Amino acid sequence: MTPIAARTDAVILYPYFRASVRSPEMDAAAKVTSKGQITVPKAVRDALGIEVGDEIVFRVEGNRAVLARTADFLDLASSVKVPAAKRNVAWDAVLRETRTARASLRR
Repeated sequence: MTPIAARTDAVILYPYFRASVRSPEMDAAAKVTSKGQITVPKAVRDALGIEVGDEIVFRVEGNRAVLARTADFLDLASSVKVPAAKRNVAWDAVLRETRTARASLRR
């Protein structure tokens, strides 16, 4: 049985996750049921701020898995700087302009 580690560098691996880890590092174990399910230990849920209904992601790194809570995409609103020229422009127009610019660079 390999322990699940909640690590603070999950923010580096997944930059779109909120940095809300309260404990710098911990190990916690959980048993896998016959249906392949696990219960995330309370200490890990508390450290990551995982609540009922939250989604989590597992990343396999060699022989271990890193667990992280996925971000609420509404929390990410306005976190990406958009140039004034591209604001309030239809997405199709942005794609067309980007593809045209990239195609001209390949010529």
